[in-house]
Amino acid sequence: MRYDVTFLSRQLRCAAWLYVPDDLAKGEKAPAIVMAHGFSCVKEQGLDRFADRFAAAGFVVLLFDYRYFGQSEGEPRGQLFPCAQIEDYRNALTWLTGHSQVDPERIGAWGTSFSGGLVLHLSVFDQRVKAVVAQVPSVLNYENCWAGASGKEEPFARFLLQDRIARYRTGAVGTLKVVAPEGEPSVLSGQESYEALTALGQDAPTWRNGVTVESLEKIREFDPTRYIQFIAPTPLLIVGAEQDSLIPAPLVAEAFERAGEPKELLMLPCRHFDLYGVEPWFSRAADAAVGWFGKHLA
Repeated sequence: MRYDVTFLSRQLRCAAWLYVPDDLAKGEKAPAIVMAHGFSCVKEQGLDRFADRFAAAGFVVLLFDYRYFGQSEGEPRGQLFPCAQIEDYRNALTWLTGHSQVDPERIGAWGTSFSGGLVLHLSVFDQRVKAVVAQVPSVLNYENCWAGASGKEEPFARFLLQDRIARYRTGAVGTLKVVAPEGEPSVLSGQESYEALTALGQDAPTWRNGVTVESLEKIREFDPTRYIQFIAPTPLLIVGAEQDSLIPAPLVAEAFERAGEPKELLMLPCRHFDLYGVEPWFSRAADAAVGWFGKHLA
């Protein structure tokens, strides 16, 4: 059974779907999973498939939209600050721990793409997370993604600085498309990203193809794997894609190597967006997550 619910995060309401297993008896407490989407995306963009699988396996699931996105509150729209989204995860955890049908000692965190990186960071600092699954996680940091030849004066850095100056002087909120056809400026370049997110957006009327430029400044300063070695002893499963054009598989493997036990790496011979519905990759990824949570939240 799926219910529409909300919870507060910094006094703003986050919209969420709560999934409760159909066979959960009254008064019974089940293990739970908290989950949210990746870069700019909302819950309608393919995550219901994963939540359905998790609920069918006996988990209570809270799938939410971050503040400033989807059906959640917050202005300006498209404000994507990594640490703020981690705060939303933590407030979602707090809401879940107080639910009458959730065992607060058996909660896992699931994330994909950008949120895969968020849960890597989250699970270091929030001990309520008892198991974590990071699917095609963003492991991109300043060193492996953003730094130019000088580390300071590349064109992207100048673009961010110009936006900062304009914000200060006029208060104007600059935005940039998340995806666009070849030749147009966007955050996620390439035809694959454009086609995939455009297709996923057809079922998500609240998705907006844009983020604030200030968001890119905050993302540039965020390192999702800075503390990955401290996730242990929380069990960690990373599901990667060997043909990932957004997050290179070697970087994922390198981050995994720095994590402590217990851990597992599942590399699938597919592309980044295939995991959201292309078979057999969706089922392989979903089944792996069900197995991991089932083993470590039992």
